[in-house]
Amino acid sequence: MNRDELEGKAEALKGKVKQAAGDLTDNDRLRNEGEADEIAGDTQDAIGRGRRKVGEAIEGVGDSIKK
Repeated sequence: MNRDELEGKAEALKGKVKQAAGDLTDNDRLRNEGEADEIAGDTQDAIGRGRRKVGEAIEGVGDSIKK
């Protein structure tokens, strides 16, 4: 797991907490901020997973060339 994945998961979790707080306090602004944070975190996590997959593929190609 790389830094983008970790930061993305943390941001998504923060968004879920904000959404829950917004629901409990009936605060639409806080709930909407939470939704935006969760989406941003999920996106960052997906980018991190993509980078990791590309890195693993490049390593695989490099290993194939060495043989």
